[in-house]
Amino acid sequence: MKRGILTVLLSVIAGGLTAYGVVKANEKSLDPVRVVGENGSVEYRTVNLAESDYPDFTYAAESAVQAVVYVEVTVQQTARSRGIDPFEYFFGFGDGYGFGQPQSREAKGSGSGVIIRPDGYIVTNNHVVSGATKISVTTNDNQKFDATVVGTDPATDVAIIKVDAQNLPTLPMGDSDQLRLGEWVLAIGSPLGEQLRSTITAGIVSAKGRSMPDGSGEFKIESFIQTDAAVNPGNSGGALVNKKGELVGINTAIVSQTGSYSGYSFAVPVNIVKRVAGDLIDFGSVKRAMLGITMQPVSTLEKKIQDELKLNSMNGVYIVEVSKGSAAEEAGLRKGDVIVAIDGQKITDGASVQEKVNNYHPGDKAVITYIREGREQQAEVTFHAAASQNGETDVDGSVAFYGARLKELTGEEKQAMGIRSGVKIVSVGQGKMAEAGATSGSVILYVNDEPVAKPEDVIAKAKKAQRGIYIEGVDANGKTFYFGFGK
Repeated sequence: MKRGILTVLLSVIAGGLTAYGVVKANEKSLDPVRVVGENGSVEYRTVNLAESDYPDFTYAAESAVQAVVYVEVTVQQTARSRGIDPFEYFFGFGDGYGFGQPQSREAKGSGSGVIIRPDGYIVTNNHVVSGATKISVTTNDNQKFDATVVGTDPATDVAIIKVDAQNLPTLPMGDSDQLRLGEWVLAIGSPLGEQLRSTITAGIVSAKGRSMPDGSGEFKIESFIQTDAAVNPGNSGGALVNKKGELVGINTAIVSQTGSYSGYSFAVPVNIVKRVAGDLIDFGSVKRAMLGITMQPVSTLEKKIQDELKLNSMNGVYIVEVSKGSAAEEAGLRKGDVIVAIDGQKITDGASVQEKVNNYHPGDKAVITYIREGREQQAEVTFHAAASQNGETDVDGSVAFYGARLKELTGEEKQAMGIRSGVKIVSVGQGKMAEAGATSGSVILYVNDEPVAKPEDVIAKAKKAQRGIYIEGVDANGKTFYFGFGK
């Protein structure tokens, strides 16, 4: 009996020692790890494997999910009938198969959004609400609202919509500049539709400052946060959140050959979102600053040029050209300079320049750190206003077109000029229209040999053009003019 008790005691002690050993193993630190700080400092840290050191996302998830909404949109799509039309077939109109007779139908789409103000302002992606005729928002507690578009910014793919509500839960905005590689983040949204509403996935920050050129030729500001948090169609416009429950990005895109998540997802940094959202709410459009340079990353230069520049690293952008009259020229920057920092923040490539400049308004000042002939120098720049994007409508109702502003002619103006339709050039501004010889007060009658009646017609014809844009019209004195320019 005593021997049995002794055996049990030994087993308990052995089990206790084993458990103690597991605990101590979990508390045991690994060999020191070399860590390089952002300022270049080096230190050695140990990694502790205690259970308390594993990331806990419960607070961030449970608080942030309340402010993420499901967005459903209705759009009108135009399709053409392929059935045989006897009238067309026998009388020679069209091709006999109904082509040329568009039929409109409704289509549904969905995405996500983040409530940023308790009075109903929600940030989402431009591509989620673009072309929508109806927008519906469902909150995490199943309230449904109709929403209206406050403003959109295709350059950053950010949009603001609003619902008529008060005291909604919001998500505080963090600082995306402080995100570190390897930092844990959560992606919250509605992947693949309403059935998976309020889905939360976790991952790490895989990279910063990513860009994804799409070949469209449209101006875009891209400095994406790349993560490996699982994101799928429907997550667009949803929240990227840090462990504190702060919004650090708006999920926007995935890279995939299948259309579904393949390990990479991208988010617009919240520091860009803050600026864009503020302008869209206050002005309805973005007041974008412009530096006025053409640039390329130092790392892409020929080795000979890199050696001539006497650089200490491959970070920074090389100024290929400085636009005449630009903020950069006024600040004294010139071709061959290498920009390495803006207001003390490091510049690595063109995307990081765009991201930093996008944080400023026209008229704001910043200190540009650059290298010229091997010496680091600084210059204060006062940013100019960027030219409006084609199709952007100003507060006076005029529409931007290659630097100029366009408006539809009034009935009185058409009668006075003896024309049936046309689009007035309200102002020429700076851009391709001015360079081609356009004058204020002139009227555009044709774009690429097709008549136009309103600014939207001009934008559509120009966008459809494969190469150049050819414009015909009459000036304020009734004299016919012709000019053209490349896209």
